[in-house]
Amino acid sequence: MPLKPRRKTGMPQQPPKQRAKTFEEVNEGYTEARAMFEASRCLECQIAACEEGCPVRVPIKGFLKCVSEGRFQDAYDLIKSANPLPAICGRVCPQESQCEKLCHMATRFHPVGIGHLERFVADWERQHRSKTPVAAKKLTGPRVAIVGAGPSGLTAAGELARLGYHVTIFEALHEPGGVLRYGIPEFRLPKAVLDDEIQQLQQAGVEIICNVIIGKTITLEQLTKEMAFKAIFIGTGAGLPRFLGIPGENLNGVYSANEFLTRINLMKAYQFPNAHTPLKVGEKVAVVGAGNTAMDAARSALRMGAKEVRIVYRRSETEMSAREEEYHHAQEEGVIFQWLTNPIRVVGNDEGWVTGLECQPQKLGPPDESGRARPVSSGEPPVVIPIDTLVVAIGTRPNRLLTKGGELATTSWGGLVVSESTGETSRSGIFAGGDAVTGAATVILAAGAGQRAAAAIHQKLSASGNGQAVKKTSGHA
Repeated sequence: MPLKPRRKTGMPQQPPKQRAKTFEEVNEGYTEARAMFEASRCLECQIAACEEGCPVRVPIKGFLKCVSEGRFQDAYDLIKSANPLPAICGRVCPQESQCEKLCHMATRFHPVGIGHLERFVADWERQHRSKTPVAAKKLTGPRVAIVGAGPSGLTAAGELARLGYHVTIFEALHEPGGVLRYGIPEFRLPKAVLDDEIQQLQQAGVEIICNVIIGKTITLEQLTKEMAFKAIFIGTGAGLPRFLGIPGENLNGVYSANEFLTRINLMKAYQFPNAHTPLKVGEKVAVVGAGNTAMDAARSALRMGAKEVRIVYRRSETEMSAREEEYHHAQEEGVIFQWLTNPIRVVGNDEGWVTGLECQPQKLGPPDESGRARPVSSGEPPVVIPIDTLVVAIGTRPNRLLTKGGELATTSWGGLVVSESTGETSRSGIFAGGDAVTGAATVILAAGAGQRAAAAIHQKLSASGNGQAVKKTSGHA
C-alpha cells in the first residue's frame, strides 16, 4: 500500500494585499481534483476517532471515502444527514481543535483537511443542484417554537422539521442567521452561502418570522398558552458586549465588537452609501482582545480603510483563543500584534473623540482559573498608543430579556441553566442551547446543542403522546 501524502492539500486563497482591500471571500475552495486527492489521505481507520471530535457527529469516514471516489452527491447526503449547515461549518468551525485534532494522520503528519472537504462538498452540491424552484414542505406534526435564528436555533429547527414537526423560528432582527449574519464577516462567510442554507431549511418546512422579540413582542407564556406550541427551544445567543471598565471608554470612536461588526455585516456599512448605514473608521485602529471576534474586527477595519490596525492583548501569542488560520490571515494582511499590553485608560481630546489608548506593559504570572498564564504588571511605565478608533472584543454575555422575570434559572453571569444531556431548562417543555447557555463559543458547539435538544424534544413529546404523528428519532440526533 503506497504511503499517504504527509501534508494537507493547500487551500487556494486571494493574495494578502489584494484581499485586505475587499470583502470578497479569502479562501477560494478546492477543485474536484484537489478534493479527491486530499480525501484519499484518509487512513480509513477501523474506529474513526475524528467523528468523536465532531459535536454533531458527522459520518466523516464515510463522506471522505465518497469524496475520494468522486461521489460528491453521496458525500453531501451523508454530511447533511447529521449537519443541516455544512457550507457554514466547513468555513467557520475550528476543525483543528475538534475532528482534525483526533485524525490519526496528525500523529506524524498533517491531519486530513476535513473542514475544507466539508466546505467543498457543500459548495459542489449548491453549484450542481437543480435550478427548478422547490415548494416548501407542509409539516403537520405538533408545533414547536424556536427562539432565535442563529446556529443552535437553525440546527434544532432543521432536525425537528426532518422529524415532521411544524417548526416556527422567531427572530428579533430583520434577517435570520444570528451571529452567522451579524458577527462573521463576508470574507469568511459569504451571506449568499448563509442565505442558501436558510432557504433549504425553509424548503424543508421551517417557518421563519423576523422582527419578533420573544420576551417583549410575545412572551413565553403566550407561546405556550395562546399559540399552542408544545415545546420551545431558546437559542438567543450571547449578544450583550463586555467592556473594559476603564476611564474614557464612553468617548466617541469607541465601539464594542458587536456594534462594529453588526454595522459592517448585517447593515452592510462596507457598501455605504449604497447601503444606508455609515461607519466611521479612523486611520489608526486598536482592537482589544485576541479571539476570533477580535481578528474579524481587525481584518474588517483594514477593509474599511484603516491604514494601521493593531491587536492589543494582555497575554501572549500562546494564550490567544483565535483560530490559527484566522491569526495567520490577519498577519499576512498586515495587522500588528502587541502582546503583553493591558489597556488602563482611553485618551480623548476636547471634542470628546478618542486619540489614544494608555496601556500597562505586562508579564505572565501563574495560571488563573482558566488554566492560562495570568497577566500581571511588568513594572514598566505605561505607554500611550496613538489611535482614533478603538474596538473592544473581550467577549459577550446573554441578554437577560427572557430571564428577567425569574421564570428560567440562570447562572450568575446570565447563562441559562439546562440539563447537560437534554438541554431542558428549569421549566418543563422549554429547552435551550448555544451561547445563551455556554456564553460565547463556536458555531459547531451551538449546532450540537441544537441537535441534542431537538432529540430531547422529540423524545418528550413522543412520551406524552404529542409526537406520535412524526418520524422516529434518527440514529445521529
